[in-house]
Amino acid sequence: MELKINYQYTYFIHPFVVKQKKYQKYILRLLKDANCKLKRFEKEKDLRLYKHFTPKMRDFLFSSFSFTNAKYSKFKEMPIETQAAVLSKYPCSIFEYTIKNDIQGKAGDGKGIFFKIRKIEIICFQTGICFLCMKTNIEDNPTFSDVLNFNYKFRDIKQDNQTLNSYDKINIQTDSFASIDKLTDFIKGITGSNVEAIKLDINTERFLTYSYVCIDQSAWNVDNPFEKLENNFIKFVRCLPADNSASLKDDDIVSLSKWKYTKMGITKYGVTLFSSSADINNYTILPNEFEQQYLYTYIFELYKKIYLKKLSLEFKHLAKIKKVRKEFITFTKNIWIQEVTEDEIGTMFDHKIKEILELEPLYHEVKNEYDVLYKELNIEKNKNITIAISIILIASLVFNILNFVLLSKY
Repeated sequence: MELKINYQYTYFIHPFVVKQKKYQKYILRLLKDANCKLKRFEKEKDLRLYKHFTPKMRDFLFSSFSFTNAKYSKFKEMPIETQAAVLSKYPCSIFEYTIKNDIQGKAGDGKGIFFKIRKIEIICFQTGICFLCMKTNIEDNPTFSDVLNFNYKFRDIKQDNQTLNSYDKINIQTDSFASIDKLTDFIKGITGSNVEAIKLDINTERFLTYSYVCIDQSAWNVDNPFEKLENNFIKFVRCLPADNSASLKDDDIVSLSKWKYTKMGITKYGVTLFSSSADINNYTILPNEFEQQYLYTYIFELYKKIYLKKLSLEFKHLAKIKKVRKEFITFTKNIWIQEVTEDEIGTMFDHKIKEILELEPLYHEVKNEYDVLYKELNIEKNKNITIAISIILIASLVFNILNFVLLSKY
């Protein structure tokens, strides 16, 4: 029996890296784009988001919370080059890309799956690490199979079309994009070259998925337990097509169940929340929280992973050692040891993300590199001091001998 759904959306997330010395120019390019604008967060409007994060993390991720109306007006009056210079000093800036008309597309052959791209955000960190986030949802009363097939197909649209079989292709039918190539060109226009991302071993051909679905309560309620839906859940989490008949195991899935009639699944490739309309919260409040508090938490932990990879790579360049040592200490003090949220479920979610992304082992690997370099630098420093002292002592000895010879003549 086909599962009916009440509500769904999927964010497709593409990490990319801008060279740090070109970061200000990249911000300037976004500001000059008429379709792109700085996303302003306000306490009254975004109160749940404001309360969710600790003050330090809030300041790091959402600096515009500190903008009063007067400060924001003054900022907008600045020359655009000055705005870019100001924003480049903030730890994180978030931009909204406004689409004139919703981008409507059709995935697959035959009947197809109609979808819209509802929102695009560009999240930029001062280090040059950025994320393109596209929110999509399926049109025309989709079924759960439609959601599975769409997520499975869409996450690979950046691959060379020639490598995809007819089942995998997506044909875009829209006034905005005449083909899938036009959409991928649009993405590349925002993200630029993949060179820096490839250096950090970031998969540039596959989107990370962040997906929410609320199925009809007839399938999951007091009389119909979750266990009957477990195979569907695993397909959803692992981004498999509806007709996948392979043996389904959850060995690589970290799960979290803290709300009624919900189950969250986390893998290295994305996050999903599977829920039932048996609880009204699951199609009213929770969808919004999942794409606000929890999405930004996920992005923040992804940022940590990529930044640690960046530090590890830069530790290998002797000319950058002093600069990178300072950056690692700042990262540890201002980010690594800080709590993201005091919310109980939010903290659990954050810890689960860290677990699946293997952040602890990565951090300690980078710290070991730092410790080794620190010891080597100290040894070299002590060696240089010893050599300098030896030179001074030898020079002093020679001077004393010469004085003794001269005095003996008299």
